Amino acid sequence: MISDFDTLAHKISQLAELTQSLRRENAELRREKEFMAAENADLYGRMTEAHRRVAALLDQIPAPTADEEEAA
Repeated sequence: MISDFDTLAHKISQLAELTQSLRRENAELRREKEFMAAENADLYGRMTEAHRRVAALLDQIPAPTADEEEAA
């Protein structure tokens, strides 16, 4: 009977260790998720700004004249 209690105690100890390990891993994954979300927001902002700048440059290009369209 004592060996049953020892086995149970060992399994409980293993379960506690696994629980702590999973909590640490979960915390690390949450930090990574926050970092990636911030990085994603930064990249989205940079992409939006680049799109705005390209659109502004395209607006500055004059439309082709009829002569230029015929030549093409």
